[in-house]
Amino acid sequence: MSQKQYNQSVWAEKWPAPAKLNLMLRIVGQRPDGYHLLQTVFQFIDLCDWITFNPVDDGRVYLQKPIPGVPEADDLTVRAANLLKAETGCESGVRIEVEKNLPMGGGMGGGSSDAATTLVVLNELWRLRLSREKLMELGLALGADVPVFVYGHSAWAEGVGEKLEKLNTPEQWVVIIKPECHVNTKEIFSAKNLTRDSKSIKIGDFTAGQRQNDCVDVVCQLYPIVKDALVELSEFSEARLTGTGACVFAQFDSESAAISAYQSLKDKWQVFLSKGVNVSPLISKLKIG
Repeated sequence: MSQKQYNQSVWAEKWPAPAKLNLMLRIVGQRPDGYHLLQTVFQFIDLCDWITFNPVDDGRVYLQKPIPGVPEADDLTVRAANLLKAETGCESGVRIEVEKNLPMGGGMGGGSSDAATTLVVLNELWRLRLSREKLMELGLALGADVPVFVYGHSAWAEGVGEKLEKLNTPEQWVVIIKPECHVNTKEIFSAKNLTRDSKSIKIGDFTAGQRQNDCVDVVCQLYPIVKDALVELSEFSEARLTGTGACVFAQFDSESAAISAYQSLKDKWQVFLSKGVNVSPLISKLKIG
C-alpha cells in the first residue's frame, strides 16, 4: 500500500479509546516522591470513546471540542500529540475530535485511554515508527494509567501501574454504575486512613480469589453514594470499585443475567452494559497486537 493510499484509508477512521476496569487494587507501599506502589489487574471493556484525527497544514495540534473548563493545551490528547512531535521532531499537524462516551472521574481511564490512542494512532499516521515500549515510556509522562492502554492487553501491573505482565482473564459481561459524583483521585491517595501496607501477592493469589480494592473504605466514607451503588449492585453479583471510582462494577457469566441487572438498575442510576476483553479494541483495530 502506498503512503498516499495508507493515509487516505486511515485518516478517515474513528479510533477506539476503550475503558478499563481494575479487577483488583492493592497498595503495597509508597515511594519517597509520594507515588503509591500498587498491585492491580487491568482488563479492558468494549465501551469506548472514539477519536478522529484530521491532518492540518500549519503543523499545530488542535482539539475540535475542548472540554469546558480545561484549557486546550492541557487536554491529554493534545499533550500526547505534542509530546510525539517534541520527541521525534515531526512537523505534521492534526485536529483531534473526541466522541466522549466514558464517564469522567469514574476510574475507567477515559482521559488516559484517549491519550494512549493518540500516541498509538499518530505514531502510525505520521509514520514515526516508535516502538510500543517507547510509546509506553512517553505515556507514563502523561499519567500512570496511560502505559497499559498503549500496551493493549489485560495485564497484571506493579510499580505505579507501569510494570505490566500479560494476563488473560475471563471475558465476562459487565454492568457498571456511575454514581453522580466525581471522585478526586489525589484526595483518596492522600487520605490519612488509606491502607498503604497491604501484603504483596502473586498472580495465583488473584486468580484464586483475592480481589480486594484498598481504596474502597476511604471512597465510601468520603462519597456515600458510591457505597449505595455497591450495595445495590451487589444484589445481582459481587460488586467492586474500579480504581478509586466513582464507578462500581459487577461481572456476569451470561449476557442475559447482565441484561437483567442492567434493566433493574437503569431507571435509578447511570448504568453501562459492556463486555470484558483481553485485547484492547484499539490494538484489534490496528492489528498490531
